[in-house]
Amino acid sequence: MFGLTCDLECADWVTMIKPGKKLKLGLRFKVVQDDAEKEVTLKELLTRPTVFSVYMRNNTPGCDRQNDSLAAHAVEISASGYNLVAVSRDTCGSHRKYAAKKKISYVLASDPDDNFAQATDSIVEKSMYGRTYEGPARAAYVIGTDGTVLAVIEKVDTKDYAGQLAKVLASLK
Repeated sequence: MFGLTCDLECADWVTMIKPGKKLKLGLRFKVVQDDAEKEVTLKELLTRPTVFSVYMRNNTPGCDRQNDSLAAHAVEISASGYNLVAVSRDTCGSHRKYAAKKKISYVLASDPDDNFAQATDSIVEKSMYGRTYEGPARAAYVIGTDGTVLAVIEKVDTKDYAGQLAKVLASLK
């Protein structure tokens, strides 16, 4: 897709979904988990509170930093009672290779049509090399088992994402 990278800042932030709002549990994803591809609903991913980490594309600098941080702390996140799902536009085939390369143990969800970003009101205008386009905001959402948004990180810090996420999760205890 035009060689876009994940190091872009959003030109105009929109009003994202706020804590307390509920997502539709029937939202469908194709996912890669344990090197297997399957189609699931949001409800099926919410076996316990879940962190949804949204990024633009595999194998790009900012997105790699974001996922490297998650991968390094995935066990801790799980031990604190949360599932972890990373969502991007990539295909499940790309996700399988990426998970193997990055040693990712959490779920990678394919969302080429930005359905999750639309459901969370987080489609934003971005700019690169003078071109503008729309895409999902680099953000994170903590969602309860009933689909209720518990917390939102509107702007992920790719350099200290795990630390940023740890603070948010601690505030929910």
